[in-house]
Amino acid sequence: MPELPEVETTVRGLERVLLGQRIASVEARRPDLRRAMPVDLGQRLTGSRVSGVHRRAKYGLIDTDRGDTLVFHLGMSGRWRVDPKGIEKHDHFIIETDGGRRVALNDPRRFGSLDLVRTDELQQWPALRALGPEPLELEVDELQRRLRGRTAAIKLLLLDQRIVAGLGNIYVCEALYRAGIHPRRAGGSVSLPRLERLIPAIKEVLEEAIEAGGSSLRDFSSPDGQLGYFSKSFAVYDREGKACACGGTVRRIAQGGRSTFYCPRCQR
Repeated sequence: MPELPEVETTVRGLERVLLGQRIASVEARRPDLRRAMPVDLGQRLTGSRVSGVHRRAKYGLIDTDRGDTLVFHLGMSGRWRVDPKGIEKHDHFIIETDGGRRVALNDPRRFGSLDLVRTDELQQWPALRALGPEPLELEVDELQRRLRGRTAAIKLLLLDQRIVAGLGNIYVCEALYRAGIHPRRAGGSVSLPRLERLIPAIKEVLEEAIEAGGSSLRDFSSPDGQLGYFSKSFAVYDREGKACACGGTVRRIAQGGRSTFYCPRCQR
């Protein structure tokens, strides 16, 4: 699934194409993705001007001057294609601007979503209202407060979008490795000094991944079609049985139905 760096890369690519442009036409080539698209989507978007393109957690947000925000989620395999030479089978939603640009939401598995929400009601929209703070803005005291008394594993708690919004499996594994924290350690037992290592580790991993254009696992590429290369920098993720820099061996365990990769020598 595209995680925060992949969504941020997507948003930045769309911003270069859409910001300030008037939407000349939209085409929904099917009525639904993971769920039904709003029936008035085309009517409300056509003729509007894009006033902002940004991100909240793993959601992309496209604001218009009519007070609407197009909210998209890439699901498992979604990606936006910019100025495609032709329309493909899985291009399910297309936006054309009056400047002659075109972007197409391609989603073979159709686990993504498109919603249209009034911008002034966005923070109360159910999917966003429950989200925790952004990881790039997270402070140590806030994370400590959210973990206090929690007995669940720190890995699982960091994946809980109500605690921290936008973190996914890949980058949590990498951040815990950098901070030297065992993924099974109870969240409430992580000491303040460890949290003081974890916060910058989370931010550094995400910032490095954004700079690299994401990880491009399976289906993901940025809107211009370029593949990210952060996967070449993985220290533990998807490296079961391989040597860690410390001389230990990377292991894999299952947590919450997902694979966790860690170094038992480095992480305590």
